[in-house]
Amino acid sequence: MYCLVGLGNPGAQYVFTRHNVGFILVDYIQNECRCSPWEGERLYIYSKCTDFILIKPTTYMNLSGEAFPYFMRKFNLKIEDMIVAYDDIWLPLGKIRIRKKGSDGGHNGIKSIIDVLETENCKRIRIGIGPKPAGMRLAEFVLGEFSDEELSKLYKVITAAKEAFEVIINDGIDKAMSMYNSKEVE
Repeated sequence: MYCLVGLGNPGAQYVFTRHNVGFILVDYIQNECRCSPWEGERLYIYSKCTDFILIKPTTYMNLSGEAFPYFMRKFNLKIEDMIVAYDDIWLPLGKIRIRKKGSDGGHNGIKSIIDVLETENCKRIRIGIGPKPAGMRLAEFVLGEFSDEELSKLYKVITAAKEAFEVIINDGIDKAMSMYNSKEVE
């Protein structure tokens, strides 16, 4: 069974921030696929769907990895069963990038996961939120909310990310990579 882990920060003040696109994606899938209501556990909440589980760590982004041992044990998951969805400032808003593995790329949530799992072999769906405006601090940008214009594009990106996730679980990550890595959401 696959598990999609969306990264973000807990709390109402972060709901529509750029850093929370992982949470936005899993919330969208949970609603669209009519998965079970969110249930809480130590350091994460989860929702069960027919063919997969959705997870949102309840730690702050920089400590996302701390939840992994708990839900991996509860649901008997292996690293190859998991896909992590998160924001990427190096990709423009309107692009997603799917990867089988890789470094943290400067993303502290992914760094935490790599540190806890002791491997970079974790599938990912990176959702573009960039570019960061020149002169703006990184924290200010990623913790800022999307503009109305950006929200319109974000909805299309989240829809594409959901479709890419479905391709991964039904047809494999290689097919999803070939279909979505060079595609820009219209």
